[in-house]
Amino acid sequence: MAEFQLEIVTPEKRVFSGVVQRFQGPGSEGSFGVLAHHAPMLTSLQIGKITFLDAAGKERRMATSGGFAEVGRNQVTLLVETAEFAEEIDTARAKAAHDRARELLATKQDVDLGLAQRALLRALNRLRVGGAL
Repeated sequence: MAEFQLEIVTPEKRVFSGVVQRFQGPGSEGSFGVLAHHAPMLTSLQIGKITFLDAAGKERRMATSGGFAEVGRNQVTLLVETAEFAEEIDTARAKAAHDRARELLATKQDVDLGLAQRALLRALNRLRVGGAL
């Protein structure tokens, strides 16, 4: 299978850089996939799961909280707020964040509902990708 370069970068660090066989991401208009020689494109990413098949044929899963993806010249570059490999997700911490966000949404007092809802979505995504849901 043909391969291409994948770069995943957060504001803090380069999370992944390597050759992959396929990629799937949570586009703002729906999930999208990329194989080698894909047409160039630019899209925003939403909270969701990133999956890719590495050069060795191992499927890797990551949780992301959104950002942007650029596809071109046999390379995919993701500039994301956060990205965590499934095996690195602290599910106890994600569960605590989930519970805090639900509690904030339930009280509806002096709470930015948009921020609380986004926190809940991020926590649920981390729990799903980490295998706790």
